[in-house]
Amino acid sequence: MTTPSGLPRLGDDGGGANLADILERVLDKGVVIAGDIRINLLDIELLTIKLRLVVASVERAKEMGIDWWERDPALSSKARDGELGRENADLRRRIAALEARREEHP
Repeated sequence: MTTPSGLPRLGDDGGGANLADILERVLDKGVVIAGDIRINLLDIELLTIKLRLVVASVERAKEMGIDWWERDPALSSKARDGELGRENADLRRRIAALEARREEHP
């Protein structure tokens, strides 16, 4: 039996899972890895590193509410267009305010 992607189901052949099966399962279900690293010297905190890693398919990530790549202007042309539109509207509003002040005080 195969999955919709054409890969055999995990464990159907009686053997162990291969790398493609494991990767498909990880992307389908998602994996979260979290951890903190702290380095202290004599009760003085020198360094804290907080690690948060989510590995999942795009569809699974969207189901979890993670879609930052769609709103980041560096990664999405749609987000870039929205940012330029907001900036343009702000500039037009500022120009209108300046022109109104200039007409009041010639």
